[in-house]
Amino acid sequence: MNADWIRPAWPAPPWIGAVCSTRAGGVSSAPFDELNLGSHVGDTAGDVAANRSNFARQIGAKPIFLNQVHQYDVAHLTNGTPDGTVADACVTRQPGVACTIMVADCLPVLWANLAGTVVAAAHAGWRGLAGVATGSGPVGVLETCFFEFITLALGEGEQNNRAAIARDTLVWLGPCIGSAAFEVGDEVRQAFVGPNPATAAFFAPQGQGKWLADLQGLTRQRLQALGVTQIFGNNGSPAWCTVANPSRFFSHRRDALALGGSGRMAASIWLE
Repeated sequence: MNADWIRPAWPAPPWIGAVCSTRAGGVSSAPFDELNLGSHVGDTAGDVAANRSNFARQIGAKPIFLNQVHQYDVAHLTNGTPDGTVADACVTRQPGVACTIMVADCLPVLWANLAGTVVAAAHAGWRGLAGVATGSGPVGVLETCFFEFITLALGEGEQNNRAAIARDTLVWLGPCIGSAAFEVGDEVRQAFVGPNPATAAFFAPQGQGKWLADLQGLTRQRLQALGVTQIFGNNGSPAWCTVANPSRFFSHRRDALALGGSGRMAASIWLE
């Protein structure tokens, strides 16, 4: 596997494979150089196909590339699930099928249980993460993904053991736009702070209705609210910021206007 790609440092069982690609190891030309895995960003179709084939060969599993729409739907993957399935999270128990999330500033979230029977991946952009307000609290892509994850881990009718599954759940956060670069407006802050005032701690004022948002911090808080405490990977330091590391990471916010486009990385997890 390419030495520049990021392998989670976490106590997952050895038969669980997980990785997040970087720009390294592909054939695409600028501004999608090198390993662009997104087929929707304007890159040459043949180059994307070659990059995806190379990625699949190196991980030794079949990645399913979703059509991510910044919502909350969760796909249950099998070997027959087609690329382009509309969802922002996915789960599987089938060996050799890689739950895969494409990113270029949003946060990829990989999940595994300590028993090593279920894996999942979620796409945490601010819209999907914020979700919608309900009587029992906000529900977004992390909540819907976790519900499907524990359903596979326990089986229907056993949701009363949710707390035990949460304690035995491992989550890894990949690279994303950092809090020094993620400027948002009042409407984004209100989407979080309105339902949960405690999220105000993850927004730093910039004046004139602008804020710097800590996406990984918001994600950690939501995971902890689900009872998930074994959280690894992105800790908000500059090395994880997609915007601040142009030679290693794609960034839509950094490159879309300045260069005319940006590629996509992929975070995948699978049962070997």
